Parts: sequence; structure tokens; C-alpha cells
Amino acid sequence: MYGLWKPRVLGSWRVPASGPVILAVNHSHNLDGPMVMGVAPRPAHFLIKKEAFVGPLGPFLHSIGQIEVDRSTADRTAITDALAVLEGGGVLGIFPEGTRGDGDFASLRAGLAYFAVRSGAPIVPVAVLGSTEGRSRLVRHLPPLRARVDVVFGDPFEAGDGTGRRTRKALDEATVRIQEKLAAHLENARRLTGR
Repeated sequence: MYGLWKPRVLGSWRVPASGPVILAVNHSHNLDGPMVMGVAPRPAHFLIKKEAFVGPLGPFLHSIGQIEVDRSTADRTAITDALAVLEGGGVLGIFPEGTRGDGDFASLRAGLAYFAVRSGAPIVPVAVLGSTEGRSRLVRHLPPLRARVDVVFGDPFEAGDGTGRRTRKALDEATVRIQEKLAAHLENARRLTGR
């Protein structure tokens, strides 16, 4: 990461040093996951679409603990593996919008709320902001080589309402709370970095 781009990492001290935690990362470039894996203060296990596990990349991703997920269905194996990471006190990385887009946390899926409420793990919002203006890209969906990429970690927060409820309504309410926190973090990260 440091050879191809110029990462600037802000707030990594906010990631709890031990215990389960969920990194909720915005997703606008193919680089977002690898960048966070490379600069996070603890090893992170990301939920990654099964289409990425092709050729030699598949065994490599498995070997570094990444979790293959079939987005076309409720992938029970991926859910079980992700919960096992949290139960073991590890770090789970999630793109809460489910796919690459504008990276603005505008449309969250319920998966993040489910993992946070079910495990009780705090969520740390992460904004990855890459420069794309004024330079051509060698590879589509990547910032230009040697461009500065800011990775901003936010304050951890609890998704649940403290009641321990896991109903559909509780998850919907948690998703709303999460979206507000993630959007506020992204706005603060943009202001902080000037992006």
C-alpha cells in the first residue's frame, strides 16, 4: 500500500486494542478493503464477495483470514464464520452498503446491525478517501498511483439500544442509528482531510 499510494492514517488509536470490534468501511474504490487491512492496528477479517476468490487470489485471501460471502443468498457459512471472528475477540471488516458505490453510507443493508447487535461488538466507522481529481487512472475503480489516500478511524459506538432485543424492529432501529453515526463520521473525515 505504501509503495503504490501515499496512505495517511488518522485515528487508528480509536480501534480498541483487544476484544471484538467491527470496522464499518465506506466503499468507493477496489482499494478500500486492502488499504484498511494494510493500515489497521489489528488484523481484520473482511466479508468479501465470492467473485473475488478466483484464481490465485482465492487461496491467498483464505490464507489471510478473509471471509468469502455469496451475496445472492443469506450465506449461512459466511455468517457463522463472521460471528466466530467476533466471538474469538477478533476484528470483522464490513462494507455496510454491500457493494462499491459512492462510498457515502447512504443505503445500508441490515447485515452490519445484525452482527453488531448479535455479538455486542462496538462499531468503529472508517472512511477511506482517495484522490481521483485531475489525474488519469491506470486501473478503473482505483485511485491514481502515488495519490494520497486518507484512512480515518472514528470513535467506537454500540449499535444496540441497551435492551438486548434482536427483533426485526430492533435491527431496523439499529440500522438507522448506525447510518446516522457513519454519515456523521464521513462528514467529519471529509472536513478533517479537506476531501
